[in-house]
Amino acid sequence: MSGVWVFNNGVIRLVENPSHSGGVTHGRRNVLVYLPTGEVVSSYSSLEQILMSLGWERYFNGDSDLIQYHKRSSIDLISLPRDFSKFNSVYMYDIVIKKDK
Repeated sequence: MSGVWVFNNGVIRLVENPSHSGGVTHGRRNVLVYLPTGEVVSSYSSLEQILMSLGWERYFNGDSDLIQYHKRSSIDLISLPRDFSKFNSVYMYDIVIKKDK
């Protein structure tokens, strides 16, 4: 499956990549793109800068396997694997849904 997750008016949907010809996509990876700037988020340091600019703070709960962020004005918690290579579309979805709350 290839495409882009689009969040618009409270609805999230996968927009299939129109340039994808239906062939095998071995080695292709999903990427998280911060749409206001077009920046591809390729590390936790760049993701943290974006989240902090949106009011999110690091949350230290003692779990060494996770990096977590919380927002004082919300009960939401974004939990990410400490190893960026394990970052996948499930975590991207979590960020897209919670980041603007």
